[in-house]
Order: sequence, then structure tokens, then C-alpha cells
Amino acid sequence: MFNWLKQLDRHLPVRYAVWLLCALGAVVCAISWALYDMGGGLALVFMVLVGIGFRDTHQTHHSVLRNYPVIGHLRFLLEFIRPEMRQYFIEGDNEAAPFSRQQRSLVYQRAKGDVDKRPFGTQMDVGAVGYEWINHSLQPTELASHDFRLTIGAGRAQPYVASIFNISAMSFGALSANAILALNAGAKRGNFAHDTGEGSISRYHREMGGDLIWEIGSGYFGCRHDDGSFSEAH
Repeated sequence: MFNWLKQLDRHLPVRYAVWLLCALGAVVCAISWALYDMGGGLALVFMVLVGIGFRDTHQTHHSVLRNYPVIGHLRFLLEFIRPEMRQYFIEGDNEAAPFSRQQRSLVYQRAKGDVDKRPFGTQMDVGAVGYEWINHSLQPTELASHDFRLTIGAGRAQPYVASIFNISAMSFGALSANAILALNAGAKRGNFAHDTGEGSISRYHREMGGDLIWEIGSGYFGCRHDDGSFSEAH
């Protein structure tokens, strides 16, 4: 049934069909442009596509483009927009990798000051293995304070009473000035500590006045000699 197609493919590979159609379109539009002053824009578009196809067949970096000139770019386009397509059209609200859309929406709502409560049920599978919840108690324990803390360096000259809730290590190099300012402002308002990360202490860490935990990593950033060794003086 398809013998004619096989015969054609021997002399003129079918995988070049889109490229050849672009060349045909360029010729037709060029003739129309010359005779009737119409189709000039399309002629230029087709000529550009023909040029792209010529480059594809002669490049050596991507076999897909060499075997399927012009149309092969569609594969890379789909690969480029795949994360967005999955997020907006395929991904479920509760698929957590690493955070579900439901969790991200909660962060967005709280950041904007919107109502984040969803009464009357949940979309979560409460019977699934690993699902966690907190039951109400008719006789709750009376706590002296909700600010849970522990003392670090008790008996020393300058002990520190630390909260059990702190900001974990994220260095300035991995974030930005505004992010560091916001995190440290939160530490100040919440009365807990902000870990600097391995990138040492920048001026943005100090600006908001929140408590800092200076993390000294293997790179000794901010506390090393010129030769890279640790400097207690610095």
C-alpha cells in the first residue's frame, strides 16, 4: 500500500518534507510577490525557514535537527515548555515534588494577605499511609509559654537562649539582598535566629538586627587567610 512512499523516500527522504514545503512556499510566495505584489512577508518567512533547514542539515551538534530539519526544532520547543505544560495542565493539586500546588498556593495567599482557610473538607486522602493530623483535646495541657527555647552554653560567660524554630542555612550567594533582608527581619520579629549559610555575614544580614548564627564551612568565607587557611583573628 505504501510502496510508492518507500520509493519516494529512497530518492527524497520524507523526513525532509517540511523543509521542502518551506522551499516550495518560498518560491510560490516570491512569484506572487513579483507578479501581484502580494505575499512578500510570507516569502521572507519561508526563506528564513529554508535557511534554518540548510543550517540544520550541516550542523553536527544535534542529530534530530540533522535528520529532521526545521520540524526538529519543535522537539526542543516542547522540551522547553514541558515544565509549564505539566504544572498548568497535567500536575494534580496534591502532587508534591518537592511541594504540591496546594502548598504553593497557601504560601502565595499568605504572602498577599488573602484568606487561606478552606473549610468543609479537604482534597487530601486522609486514609493514605503517611497522612498526619492533630486531634483536638478536651483536656489540653496548660503550658507556661508557647515560646519553646533551650539554652546553649549554660554556665559560660555569654550563654544564648535559642528558639527551637530558626531559619536554616541559606547563604547570600544563593539568594539576594532583599531575600536576606526579609529573612532577617522575620527572625527579628519572631525572636529567633537566622543561619547565615556558608557564605559568611554580609551587610544585609546585619541591617535588620535579627540574631545571627554564623556558619563556618569548609571554604572559611569571612574567616580565612589569603592562602585559604582558617584565621581565628578574622
